[in-house]
Amino acid sequence: MKPTFVLILILIFLVQLMTSESSQCSLDSMVDKKIKEALNSLEFNPSVLTKFSCTSITSSGRLASCPAGMSVTGCACGYACGSWDVQSETTCHCQCSVVDWATARCCHLV
Repeated sequence: MKPTFVLILILIFLVQLMTSESSQCSLDSMVDKKIKEALNSLEFNPSVLTKFSCTSITSSGRLASCPAGMSVTGCACGYACGSWDVQSETTCHCQCSVVDWATARCCHLV
């Protein structure tokens, strides 16, 4: 009677393993399906695509300003100064006491 009992336990264990793997697989397929549905429901309009046009403006001193219609997206300062801020969305201001140049990265949508 003991070998039969052990065989039944092994069969029950194997059935549980097969059941849990198939449910995991179906869960994965359901998640994949939901992701595909979500991506397909997004509206894609190529005419909405825009491009950035960027340029760097360098000037001596602590300030560098962007041309009209452009905004600052980043700044760099001379003498390894890493402290800067953006003023009025168009001007880079280097905050270190000794700076020989400032650069503003200026961009706008095309």
